[in-house]
Amino acid sequence: MGSAALLFLFLAAAVNVEAATVHEKSQCLDNPPDLSLRGVEAGKVVDNLPGGYRAYVTGPSSSSRVVVLASDIYGFEAPILRKIADKVGATGYYVVVPDFFHGDPYNDSKNLSEWIKSHSPVTAAQDVKPLFASLRKERKSIGVGGYCWGGKFATEMATTDDVEVIVLSHPAYVTVDDMIEVKWPIEILGAQNDTITPPEQVRQYEQALSQRTGIQYFVKIFPRVAHGFACRYNTTDPFTVKSAEQALSYMID
Repeated sequence: MGSAALLFLFLAAAVNVEAATVHEKSQCLDNPPDLSLRGVEAGKVVDNLPGGYRAYVTGPSSSSRVVVLASDIYGFEAPILRKIADKVGATGYYVVVPDFFHGDPYNDSKNLSEWIKSHSPVTAAQDVKPLFASLRKERKSIGVGGYCWGGKFATEMATTDDVEVIVLSHPAYVTVDDMIEVKWPIEILGAQNDTITPPEQVRQYEQALSQRTGIQYFVKIFPRVAHGFACRYNTTDPFTVKSAEQALSYMID
C-alpha cells in the first residue's frame, strides 16, 4: 500500500472518531426553532402510523412518490421544517415528517450527549421499518432527506432496500465508513463554516464514494454558511434564505 493510501486511511479514521461525537456548545444547538412562529401549514399532523409514529404529512396523498424528511435534533414541529415539507409536497411528492423522538425532542434543558444516547439515529432506522414497509406497499418509490441528526438516519436507511435515494443536508454523526455501506444514489450538501461536519470531512465522504462502483453521488459545499443552514436559518438574512432555498432545490432535483 502506497504512502498516499496510508495517509487517506489515517485521515479517514481520524474523521470517524471526530464524527462520532457532537459536543455540547456545538453548532447543533445554534439558532433553535421558535415554535411560536408557526404560520399557515398546507399539511396536517396524523397519529398512529405503523410503528406508533405521529407525523406531519403534506402533498398529494395519491402520489406514487414519497419523501420522508428526517429532522434535526429539535424535531418535526419546527416551523421551517414544515415549510420545507410543504414546498416539497407542492412539487408533487407525498411528504412524511415523522416524530422520530416520540414527543421528546431535544431542548436546552437537556444534556445533548445523554439525549443522543436514548435517541440514536441508528436505532431509529431500525425501529422505523414498519412505517417504511407501509409506505412501500402503497407507493412505488421513497426518498429520504435528512438534516443534522436526520443525515445519519438517512445514511442508515441507504444501507437497506427501503429507499431509492437519500439527501444529507449538513449531517451529523456520519462517518467515512458509512459511505462504504451506502447502496443508493446519495447527495451531500455541506457548509463552508460547519464545525460539526466541516468541508474537509465532506470531501472525505466524496473521496470514499468515488472509490465505489455504480453508486451515483453529488456533493456540494455551500459558501459562507454554517451547520443548520438548510433547515434552521435566519429568515431575515437574504443570503442565508437564498442558500436554504438553493439547498431545497438541489434536494428536490
